[in-house]
Amino acid sequence: MKHQEALTQYLAAFVTGLVHAGIKDVVISPGSRSTPLAMLMAAHTDLRIYMNIDERSAGFFALGLAKASRKPVALLCTSGTAAANYYPAVVEASLSRIPLIVLTADRPHELRNVGAPQAIDQIHLYGHHVRWFTDMALPEEGRAQANYAETFAVRAVKEATGLPKGPVHLNFPFREPLIPILNPNPFSQQRPPLLIENGRLLLPIESIKKLAEEWQTIEKGLIVCGPIDELGFSESVQNLAEKLGFPILADPLSQLRSNVVTDNHVIDSYDAILKSEKAVEQLKPELIIRFGDMPVSKPLSLFVKNLQDLQYVIVDGGAGWREPNHMATTMINSDEAIFCDDLAAQILESKKSKWLKMWLEMDVIAKDAISTYMVPSEELEEGKAVFELAKLLPEESTVFVGNSMPIRDMDTFFHKNKSNIRVMANRGANGIDGVVSSALGAAVHERPLFLVIGDLSFFHDMNGLLAAKLHKLNINIILLNNDGGGIFSYLPQAKEPKYFELLYGTPTGLNYEHAVQMYHGQYTKVFDWEGFKLAILEAVSHEGLNVIEIPTDRAKNLESHREMWQRVSREINNYLQDVE
Repeated sequence: MKHQEALTQYLAAFVTGLVHAGIKDVVISPGSRSTPLAMLMAAHTDLRIYMNIDERSAGFFALGLAKASRKPVALLCTSGTAAANYYPAVVEASLSRIPLIVLTADRPHELRNVGAPQAIDQIHLYGHHVRWFTDMALPEEGRAQANYAETFAVRAVKEATGLPKGPVHLNFPFREPLIPILNPNPFSQQRPPLLIENGRLLLPIESIKKLAEEWQTIEKGLIVCGPIDELGFSESVQNLAEKLGFPILADPLSQLRSNVVTDNHVIDSYDAILKSEKAVEQLKPELIIRFGDMPVSKPLSLFVKNLQDLQYVIVDGGAGWREPNHMATTMINSDEAIFCDDLAAQILESKKSKWLKMWLEMDVIAKDAISTYMVPSEELEEGKAVFELAKLLPEESTVFVGNSMPIRDMDTFFHKNKSNIRVMANRGANGIDGVVSSALGAAVHERPLFLVIGDLSFFHDMNGLLAAKLHKLNINIILLNNDGGGIFSYLPQAKEPKYFELLYGTPTGLNYEHAVQMYHGQYTKVFDWEGFKLAILEAVSHEGLNVIEIPTDRAKNLESHREMWQRVSREINNYLQDVE
């Protein structure tokens, strides 16, 4: 009884600390050793509990929750390989700066390294992928130990939401018996909460003034916005672009394509434009200011990498180092929105320029060429699926995008609008794993939510669909089924046909209707674009899991993309020849 009292007091204090630090959502996978924490979390009235049986799915579900809410989420599992199954989600959270509080139950010290069942080495299990790790003390009675537990809960949230944000890991050794005492209420006695306040990085006003003085004299400047999802940034960076007279090359994950304050600066077809060698040759800027992570576009990345005598400035509010091309000349650690506001305030008049006019005209030409090619096409192919979806999305909706081809098609075919559509993806490690679960986690906070995903990525995380059934979540999944790994058709591996299908094409030949039915979802297979349009319009009012499958052909998809890009390049080349 004394052990259970100590266990209860200790862990009730820890759970209280999490709540005081702002944790509201907890994802739990079932297990015995994690019982005391799980039961106390379930007993706390301020916590929302989401059960997820498979730990790999649970990790990504928690990641999607945190990504959508922009708040830290706690994640709890039992000891052993259960904790190892969190690893992919922890890696993604680290690279994409998502705050996860990873809590793993463990055997007590006397049962480690002695062959006890379900015991693995969980010390620093996630290595450098977490911002902070601690092996918690065994539960003991007394106010001092309760204060320690509560303080470490608050510290865990502080570390996860610091700069840069990311996952933390707390490992909890528990001795049996594992059942806490829930009556009387273990949360009735609380000390005043320990509060945390993480600040934002700001650049001194003297530095801002110096940059404003220098940059407003530059004619050929570019603002590049990669994946970034910070409230207020979209409006701030567009205001800065107007003052400087620079175009904004806006990645689909920058939240700029669908939160357009003015049509006069956002460029969304740069990926297609920069496939033209003539454009690459003639569009050399003097200055690039980049916000957010690396953009999706490979042509843009190659364009920047091959520039000479360039001022390349990266502004990062997370104080990280996201520059794989090693081209940066200045790294600025400052909150992105505040930086834009402060800089714009130092520039009195907005600037118009021939450089900006040329980018805007090319953007229109590229979009017209894409539209002219795509509109009459009757073929079911992946690019047109995104092209048509973009026109059908309701205002204030969210699109979660799978990696490989879907995110690249989003880059090409999702153009600027004023519908305030939020676009999300797991671009930290760019993996195809856990995408279904992440999207379902996001669906807790975002509705309506559409997931655009390829068949291999869907298969890879098919058990993630259980969350939709268990938690009655609403999600519309557009399944692009080319029966294999379509992205590899665009890579050099495709030139080796002897082993291509075996090693890279990897067709599965699966009927996904059966899987959807197993999870009590609605399934629709479309055979023409009118059927797709009707399915999307019906999806908005549909409750629960809804899967719309579009069968496509990998070879025809590759041919269609290449022909379209060639058309865009011809139009861009003709335009540049005329302006020379």
